[in-house]
Amino acid sequence: MSTHDLSGEGVAARLEPVARRALAEYGVSPDAALTLLNVSENATYAVDDPDTGERTVLRVHRHGYHDAAAIESELAWLDALREDTGVRTPRVLPTPDGRRLLAMPEEGQADPRHVVRFEFLPGVEPEEAGETLPESFEVLGGITARMHEHALRWQRPPGFTRFAWDYDGAFGSVARWGRWQDGMAVGPAETEVLGRLDDTLRARLTAFGSGPDRYGLVHADLRLANLLEDRTPDGDEHYVIDFDDCGFSWFLYDFGSAVSFFEDDPRVPELADAWVRGYRTVRDLPAEDEAEIPTFVMMRRLLLVAWIGSHSGTELAQSMGAAFTAASCDLAEDYLSRFG
Repeated sequence: MSTHDLSGEGVAARLEPVARRALAEYGVSPDAALTLLNVSENATYAVDDPDTGERTVLRVHRHGYHDAAAIESELAWLDALREDTGVRTPRVLPTPDGRRLLAMPEEGQADPRHVVRFEFLPGVEPEEAGETLPESFEVLGGITARMHEHALRWQRPPGFTRFAWDYDGAFGSVARWGRWQDGMAVGPAETEVLGRLDDTLRARLTAFGSGPDRYGLVHADLRLANLLEDRTPDGDEHYVIDFDDCGFSWFLYDFGSAVSFFEDDPRVPELADAWVRGYRTVRDLPAEDEAEIPTFVMMRRLLLVAWIGSHSGTELAQSMGAAFTAASCDLAEDYLSRFG
């Protein structure tokens, strides 16, 4: 299936019948309001049931990204993190007969759509321009370290399978989000700069190695949009959502994803310091590992160039456009002057 599966206009109209059929399986009122929240790899809806007054979240998967076993594996880690570490993740809401993952037919498609229903969690993402952003990154660093510690000791269930965000999965023969060479406004000059970046990333990632202290199961999209803060008089609650990209990669890739789309912000070094400070309250991070953080920021940035190219119909990609590629080249030159 094309990487443009959920790109472009008409997504809501095409998928609402699938969502409605799924809601019937969950026993949700046919009068429930469906609000499309987000379209990226999947389409995510808020569901407001007038019969119960309950709001839940319905995730309709794109074709060809994860099979059923991979989605079940994601859900297993969500449960384990919440139960074993107290990292607050959304609960999976099963159908009355206990199914957690549905395969719903879609008109005109040979393959069904996978659908999962989650509890709705309160809170809002930290404001990128907010004064408390370093504080949020310190909290995020601690949460991320707890997740990494869990990944290291967790006995994964039989059949557990998730893809890898290694060099090959990012830029090599797999290129899971497409080729960065096909990004928006990647011409000869951009190809030259980003090609040197690609070569340097491959060399540095190889030298860094993928030993168990540096590489394992990660969230892989722990950006601000997936960290919810619920500030109440009784204290702050933090929730981690959207594990759809979770898989195997370097633990420091989770910081690279945390600064997605604003890697050129002058506050990034301060945010990295805050994240590391929080991380070290839970798990050791050697200085030589910390020194490699810019490599993972640039790995993620180059991946996003590829993602924007292969998801050009999404609102997020269109909002980035050619300017994102130009800024990526500037970032690459700066990085290469220090690490190339």
